[in-house]
Amino acid sequence: MSATPANMRRLGRLRVLQALSEVGEVSRGDLLQLTGLSRATISSLVADLAREGLVREQSSVASRLGRPPLVVSLVPSAGYAFGLDLGHDHARLILSDLAGTPIWDDTADVDVDSSAEDTVAAAAELVQAALEDTEIERASVLGLGVGIACPVDRRTGMPRADGIMPAWAGTKPAEMLTGRTGLRTLVVNDANACVVAERRYGVARHCDDVVYLRLSAGIGAGVVCDGRMLLGHDGLVGELGHISVDPRGEVCRCGNRGCLETIASPAAIARLLSRGWGRTVSHTELMALVRDGDRGAVRAVEDAGEAVGRTLAMTVMTLNPTLVVVGGELAAAGNVLFDPIHRALRRNSLSDLHGELRVIDSALGDSASARGAAALVLAEAPNLLTIDKV
Repeated sequence: MSATPANMRRLGRLRVLQALSEVGEVSRGDLLQLTGLSRATISSLVADLAREGLVREQSSVASRLGRPPLVVSLVPSAGYAFGLDLGHDHARLILSDLAGTPIWDDTADVDVDSSAEDTVAAAAELVQAALEDTEIERASVLGLGVGIACPVDRRTGMPRADGIMPAWAGTKPAEMLTGRTGLRTLVVNDANACVVAERRYGVARHCDDVVYLRLSAGIGAGVVCDGRMLLGHDGLVGELGHISVDPRGEVCRCGNRGCLETIASPAAIARLLSRGWGRTVSHTELMALVRDGDRGAVRAVEDAGEAVGRTLAMTVMTLNPTLVVVGGELAAAGNVLFDPIHRALRRNSLSDLHGELRVIDSALGDSASARGAAALVLAEAPNLLTIDKV
């Protein structure tokens, strides 16, 4: 059975919104190529969407010669999305407009690992504060995306938190957050959220084969191959932090011994220095010591970089990415970290694989997880803005 005119118009509307969501400002001529729709249909749909306040048509600022061409883009204030980053010791919430630009950002200190209920309550308070501060109606928010620092089962949406975030084992964070905020909620692993953010807003734009490695209290990777996120059967792809790199090393919280996380997380490096120096070294002090060139701190981070590089070599040999983006707190160590990563990659992988490979710092820093979580919601905006529209 052929589609009805109403369904055809809904499909055309969806194609236009999807194109604008993916590429930003485009001319009507570009929309013809991106959507496959006729010139008359594009003209009619753009006019309808403009009347609804979803798109706008204005002169391009990129052209300085002659009459500036008109370009079509989404109206940023036509919708919003929350992105929540749940680390081990904090909940960070960002509110983004429809273009993905953050317009509100705040963090609550909370022991995420030990209390799911307290964390959800803190997140709900942040949501309420954002709505009050910005005077945005809750109905204008398309949803809440969450990046959480543990594996997430792709089939159930439940965290695989045993040994990592024990208070979250057996919980359904999407349902919990929806119940407290009234917002449709999506939950993903934080590294997956980070790679989405870097591809949409950061250094991995236009890159279809990329690994994002997050070196924080937990270590994990988000992987995109041929433009598609790799999740695996259960959604557990990218758990590089729990690859054993030292069979005689410390017992990891996951139960294995000598995992990368026990060597290359900021907490692990700080513990190593604390034991050696007979005093407590905090994460913040660690970064300050590295910046000041302290020999012990520099050596510890270099050793961590060597372990990261060997782990990445296995990853590169398996996935053959063109780009590795390194983020998380440890990335702030700069060349002290990146130089040994590069050396270990060269020593432990085929030259054909690392010859053109780039390993670079994240452009988004510690905002990547929250921005990527919001971007996952915004990616569904065309469908949400097309529901019940003709």
